[in-house]
Amino acid sequence: MGVTAAVLLGAFILLHSVSHGEPVVPHHPLRDLPYTVGTWSGQERPLSERIVQAVNVSDYTNRFYFADGIAPVQLYVGYYGSQKTGDTIHSPKNCLPGAGWEPVHSGFATISVAGGRQIVVNEYVIQQDENKQLVFYWYQGRGRVTASEYAAKFWMVSDAISRNRTDGALVRLITPINDNEASARARLVDLTQDLFPQLDEIIPN
Repeated sequence: MGVTAAVLLGAFILLHSVSHGEPVVPHHPLRDLPYTVGTWSGQERPLSERIVQAVNVSDYTNRFYFADGIAPVQLYVGYYGSQKTGDTIHSPKNCLPGAGWEPVHSGFATISVAGGRQIVVNEYVIQQDENKQLVFYWYQGRGRVTASEYAAKFWMVSDAISRNRTDGALVRLITPINDNEASARARLVDLTQDLFPQLDEIIPN
């Protein structure tokens, strides 16, 4: 734990030492992400101004996707044009407990996506009273999809040095576990597979 803290502290100091002159990377607005993909139809649910200011994103989308006969999936994508000045991505493992959701267990899921790729994402079961939800989330940007928060920090520092870029996004999907975990997982995998090609085009590589 001490080594990890030391690494992150070093990363913080290094980012601030090179915090000048980062270019603005062109990207499509997240609202361009399709609302209809596969069998899913999405509806935008804007966040309150208080939450937007708290997470301090450059761009975001927060929407629910619906398909006939199954529970909905909430999608949140928060994009940061730069993370050098302290506006860094907030880990769901910190934010969700603050909203009253307690962790039950966590692990990883490997998902096959278009182009023969496989991505590894965080899989996280949370509970509030009798309600359970399944969460997928990952960090994406600059040509990488990363599950580990610490690996994401490492690559951010590395790219700040080698490419003068720290832009990136958090992608999070949540669905209620009102049937069983296997069905909830299948929903998240299905929507992830449908959306990922569009996310890969919108989030700068």
